[in-house]
Amino acid sequence: MKWVTREFVHVDRTACPWLIRKFVDPQAEFIFVSTEKIEGVAEVHGATPFDVPGVKLGHRDGKCSFETIIEEYELEDRVLHELAKIVHSADTRDTELAPEGIGLSAIMTGARFNVKDDFEAVEKAAYVYDALYTYCKLMLLREKYKDELGKMNRKQQREFLKKKMKKQ
Repeated sequence: MKWVTREFVHVDRTACPWLIRKFVDPQAEFIFVSTEKIEGVAEVHGATPFDVPGVKLGHRDGKCSFETIIEEYELEDRVLHELAKIVHSADTRDTELAPEGIGLSAIMTGARFNVKDDFEAVEKAAYVYDALYTYCKLMLLREKYKDELGKMNRKQQREFLKKKMKKQ
């Protein structure tokens, strides 16, 4: 399936392709064009527009496009919902929701200037979102096993968490 969004990607337009490929459409192909060309490109290529004003998979009800895609595709992964808080924070500058969003915004701002095009930006950003997904998974495990972890030294905690992460 083809997907189309605005060019010169930043937080939401690097996070959404990661989300789409990992949880919605592993064979997704992305097209990046100027805002005024979105509608025509979507029609000609049968592409689904995202993170564009006024589209189904865009910002709405205070949510960023990443959150809207999670909602529209009924993605129930708890870890993904934690990651969505960070993406929302970075994309909307709502730093109270997830302070990690400040770092994500800084990384994606710098990253856009270190690549030749939007395709490379999305490709390289995938590592960042994979790492944040693992980070969120780890935070949830630490919360779930707080009491058990409190009785262990750091090395035991690390081994315990590594085993738990492999199981999930």
